[in-house]
Formats: sequence, C-alpha cells, structure tokens
Amino acid sequence: MTIAEERIERLASLARDAAADCHDERAREYVRLARRLAERNRLSLPTRFERFTCDACDRYLRPGKNARVRLQDGHVVITCDCGAQARYPYDS
Repeated sequence: MTIAEERIERLASLARDAAADCHDERAREYVRLARRLAERNRLSLPTRFERFTCDACDRYLRPGKNARVRLQDGHVVITCDCGAQARYPYDS
C-alpha cells in the first residue's frame, strides 16, 4: 500500500468521524482532500468512501441525517440534501 492510499484511508475515517460528530464542514474538507489526493496520484477512492460522499457538494453522507436511501427496481438510490442523486445496482 502506497503512502497516498494510506492517507486516503485515513482521510476517509476522519471524514466519517467528523460527520458522526456533526462537524459537516470539517468532514467536507476531508472529502475534498481525499479526492484531490486520489486524482493527483491516479488512484481510485475506496468503494465505501465513494458511495457515501456526494459528487455535487462533497458532503459525507449519513443516511437518515443528510441523505435519503431508497430501493428502486434493482438499484439503491441515495439522495443528498442538495438534491443530487446517485444510483448503485444491487443483486437481490
């Protein structure tokens, strides 16, 4: 594991903890840093981190707090408070 991958993992856990403690702006900054680091080093973000962040506003999503999660026709639809939606397939 490279240094960049370790730092992305650390930023993901910091964003998760900050969002849990209702420090939304701090969590948003961690998400932005992780994305920038991944782009600069041509790495992909971990799937769990990617799916729990909003592409439009860089928010760390917490279902029931700032995101709505619904199941529709074989997809999970996650809607952020900003109105952006993400759809992910699932197998039943």
